[in-house]
Amino acid sequence: MAGSVTVQSALTQFLSTDSLDRHRRKVCSRLMDCRTARMGGMEMRCDHCKARTVHYYGCRDRHCPQCQSRASQQWCERQRRSLLPVPYFHLVFTVPHALNGWVQVHPEVVYRRLFESVWNTLSQFGHTTKHLQGELGMTAVLHTWGQNLSRHVHVHCLIPGGVLTEAGEWHEAKHQYLFPVRALSRRFRGRMVSSLRRSVRTGELHRLTEPQAIDDVLKKVMQQDWVVYARPCLNQAETVVDYLARYTHRIAISNGRLLSQDGGRIMIRYVDYREGGRQKSLQLEGAEFVRRFLMHILPKGFMRIRHFGYLSNRTRRRKLTAIRQALQKPPEVDVEVKNGSESQRSWPCPRCEDGVVYMVRQIPRFKTVGRVTG
Repeated sequence: MAGSVTVQSALTQFLSTDSLDRHRRKVCSRLMDCRTARMGGMEMRCDHCKARTVHYYGCRDRHCPQCQSRASQQWCERQRRSLLPVPYFHLVFTVPHALNGWVQVHPEVVYRRLFESVWNTLSQFGHTTKHLQGELGMTAVLHTWGQNLSRHVHVHCLIPGGVLTEAGEWHEAKHQYLFPVRALSRRFRGRMVSSLRRSVRTGELHRLTEPQAIDDVLKKVMQQDWVVYARPCLNQAETVVDYLARYTHRIAISNGRLLSQDGGRIMIRYVDYREGGRQKSLQLEGAEFVRRFLMHILPKGFMRIRHFGYLSNRTRRRKLTAIRQALQKPPEVDVEVKNGSESQRSWPCPRCEDGVVYMVRQIPRFKTVGRVTG
């Protein structure tokens, strides 16, 4: 990571004193190798001042704070093609902290059930709400952290304000909140708990071995009010993707939140929403900082950005065409935006500002003996 404070140094110290599973060890190796000679790169030369520079490649790991900015920009360009000229709603569904222990031992199961329960809840409301009665579309993003890097599992949902009926009609949402939040919360709670009970019966949660403790946890969370938060709708369609991009490629900690490093301690900045969004700072030991960071590494191959309903990948093109026809608003001319890092091999020279920098050779990546690499 850039700046005076680095995650790499803390990772190195942590790896030397603790054991990790192979997947997390690979992620740590990628983060430490990012933008270094181990990743390979390009040697560049200016055609005017003849200055030579070296540009090392990024690791492209989805947990890397250096690589996610570019990934977010590329994702935005792809998603703009799916925008509809309608208001959008942002909803957040949160899992109670009483289930954090289950997330610790079975993250892939709990996360999958969370996506399913959120979509089942919203889909049912879309089909049964009197003025809608059709199929919703949703883009959902999983976050697992709070501002202080603690475990705080929740899903951000961006939903166009309307449904597509079986007759091919578009029914627009009439309320500022899309659906009643309290009703959503109760339905979501019931769906999630029922889904987890089914996972227990089928043996998916096999690391939970005490039936009475399992039942006690599920009874406890059924007696709680689950948090569902609905933000005001977004009326400017052209800003919708940029708005969601703030959530899609966000990771547990970014460069901008790292304040200082004092020996083995790291100071981070965070927002305390319980005190009205007040800015605070928190100092953590290096090992504790890394432990919290590693809690939020997702299971291998798990998709944390998912599309549902008429925005699902399988039917998106056909159904969006039907919606635009119903709205009588054809899509704008599609202009393909190429990835500059893959197609471009020359840039204006940052030193002399008169020349053009060209790639003169590729620098191959290399592996250090005895080190786990991605």
